[in-house]
Amino acid sequence: MTTTAVRPPTRHSAPVKTTHRAERLWKASPLTMIGLIFGVLLSLFPFYWMIVIASRTNDAANSWPPPFLPGGKLGENIERVLANSDANILKGLMNSFLVSGTITVATVFFGSLAGFAFAKLRFRGKNALLLIILTSMMVPIQLGVLPLYILMAKLDWLNTMPSVTVPFLIGGFGIFMMRQYAEQAVPNELIEAARVDGCSTWRVYWHVVAPALRPAAAVLGLLTFMEQWNQFFWPFVVLADPSNPTVQISLRSLNTAYFADNSQIFAGTLIATLPLFVVFVLFGRQIIGGIMEGAVKS
Repeated sequence: MTTTAVRPPTRHSAPVKTTHRAERLWKASPLTMIGLIFGVLLSLFPFYWMIVIASRTNDAANSWPPPFLPGGKLGENIERVLANSDANILKGLMNSFLVSGTITVATVFFGSLAGFAFAKLRFRGKNALLLIILTSMMVPIQLGVLPLYILMAKLDWLNTMPSVTVPFLIGGFGIFMMRQYAEQAVPNELIEAARVDGCSTWRVYWHVVAPALRPAAAVLGLLTFMEQWNQFFWPFVVLADPSNPTVQISLRSLNTAYFADNSQIFAGTLIATLPLFVVFVLFGRQIIGGIMEGAVKS
């Protein structure tokens, strides 16, 4: 008597087809690569043009056709910018570092603290307060300039750094962003376990919530620093004294003559742009990682 072994049916076609589909999905087409390269070049061209004009004399910068290669006057133009007493760009850089750094730290700290409260704590009026915060994001700063200016005058803060720092220590965008991230990144079970272990609300925030919010905090910190570094309107209103400017006010002082010195203006712009570039290089990995992690969680 002979026995025959029955082999189970094999199914290889479906997984192979799925794998091929996934490979086709993630593989960029030549047209996509061309579009990405064009987008990168288009984004980098203003920075390259800034370097070209900053390294030329003013006559060459105003010539036609314009030059497309850097010259040899970059060091000389930077020295002229630093020696310009009207611009006072070194004091502007120092003030902008102080203002932007303080606002960034405060926004990340208070935003994460309030975001944790709105996302995970229960208290009366939570929804009403969140609605007020969202409403404040819809009001442009231009509508509040007059009462805010009067308040700064009554506090005797005009022409001082607190006038450009204190009103922006916390914003609705930071609170809303951290609240949305805390909703998904911090499980309720983790907070309940910390409560069972005897942690207070502050210890729950500091030891449980804050580490989980670190990726979102990195993104919020970069956005806040860039926004405050490029802030011009409000400092222009409250800082009338040219001896105590921010960096954007210093750049404006380079363009007060009847005939603009474009090489000096672009050299000053290059100096003002370098700190943002350094910040992105130092913290770019954490920032991109935070964006990707937030995208995966959502």
